[in-house]
Amino acid sequence: MKLTFLGAAGEVTGSCYLIEAQGLRVLVDCGMFQGGRDADARNYAPFSFAPESLDLVLLTHAHIDHSGLLPRLVAQGFRGRIHTTAATADLLQVMLADSAHIQQKEMEWRNKAGARGAGRPPLYTLAEVQRTLRQLSPVDYDNEIAPHPGLRCRFRDAGHIIGSAIIELWVNDGGATHKLVFSGDLGQPSRPLVRDPTPIDSADVLVVESTYGNRLHKNLDDTLAELEYAVTDTLVRKKGNVIIPAFAVGRTQEILYLLVDLYRQGRMPEMDIYVDSPMALKATDITARHWGLLDKDAAAMLRWMQKRSGKPRIHFVEDAVESAGLQRIKRGAVIISASGMCNAGRIKQHLRHNLGRRDSTVIIAGFQAAGTLGRRLADGAKSVRLFGIPVPVKADIYTIGGLSAHADQAALLGWLQHFKRQPRRSFIVHGERETATVFAAAIRERLGWTGIDIPALHSAIIL
Repeated sequence: MKLTFLGAAGEVTGSCYLIEAQGLRVLVDCGMFQGGRDADARNYAPFSFAPESLDLVLLTHAHIDHSGLLPRLVAQGFRGRIHTTAATADLLQVMLADSAHIQQKEMEWRNKAGARGAGRPPLYTLAEVQRTLRQLSPVDYDNEIAPHPGLRCRFRDAGHIIGSAIIELWVNDGGATHKLVFSGDLGQPSRPLVRDPTPIDSADVLVVESTYGNRLHKNLDDTLAELEYAVTDTLVRKKGNVIIPAFAVGRTQEILYLLVDLYRQGRMPEMDIYVDSPMALKATDITARHWGLLDKDAAAMLRWMQKRSGKPRIHFVEDAVESAGLQRIKRGAVIISASGMCNAGRIKQHLRHNLGRRDSTVIIAGFQAAGTLGRRLADGAKSVRLFGIPVPVKADIYTIGGLSAHADQAALLGWLQHFKRQPRRSFIVHGERETATVFAAAIRERLGWTGIDIPALHSAIIL
């Protein structure tokens, strides 16, 4: 059996792993690379395998760095089924269509501006997205399926976003059965909205994420206090706007939950919250539709919001003209907009109109990949370029790591402690190399595990 690491190896984005065993070829995730000057070139590069030769794809969750190249895979010949949870299948209808729209708009902008990549077609089209959606096979959590004679698998709740999954696979190889576990993105326990990650007790081979494997998040109480201060100080004292770049799926819904809950507790002032993302509205509707996957506190909050008197005022902005109108608001607004790493979408316009204002605040509420605009802001850049124009950074920048949907080092180690025996091989992925190195050392020291590797991109391991 061979396992090849085609993305998220020594980096966070581009999750993609190929399993080959006695004629079986399975792809786990097919994510887009994000951040860095070469991200476009890497996304446009041919796959290192023949897409038509794959038997099936298993998808951990809907975030674009895990799912974003699926339409390209289908366009280049993959005809098999894509197995994922029912909630993820619903989210993909929104997210992949939005991604195709962004590809189209980026192409139009490059052609008009004569920018690098002008004349190149979009990465994929809406028609290719529709073909991809027809190949989805939704499954329920905890139900074992056998999508191929040489494979059984089960999706377990990863507690990252709605529908996110840890995937357990049992692969037949040479008369023996090997159990592989892919953690996907693991959530931080005891966070709002989603349930805690499901404990897993065994694996022969483990592939585990390490996004925050080198650090600890603030506890939730301290995180909420920081969020409360950042918003209140901006709206009440500085009398400006709060801009929050947020992934439309998962992070937007969690931030809405926290803002409303703090308001309900009397810890937030009167405010207008603008969710400037058509995809976020659809994702919020999907989240509510999968009520049974939410934790009990989130379900109670949804019931309270349904009965509330219209405060705080939440506005979902869909129309592009209405979005542009938000730029005229100079005070009292909390604007939540995608993309979460500030590399595309409407958030760039809001940053353009607020970064240069001392009375405004930008809250960085999620992981920012190397090379992204969000990472530059989090690292303290004094000036950034937006639409080719230099913009000074005068707004306050808050990086609130405790809002992350990714488990920190303690939570990752806590999840690993449920294994009754150490896996024969463990691979640390989905983390920048320095972070993965620190996390691997922590596993060796705290758990006493051996057989831990940090795979290089495109490395192939015989298991």
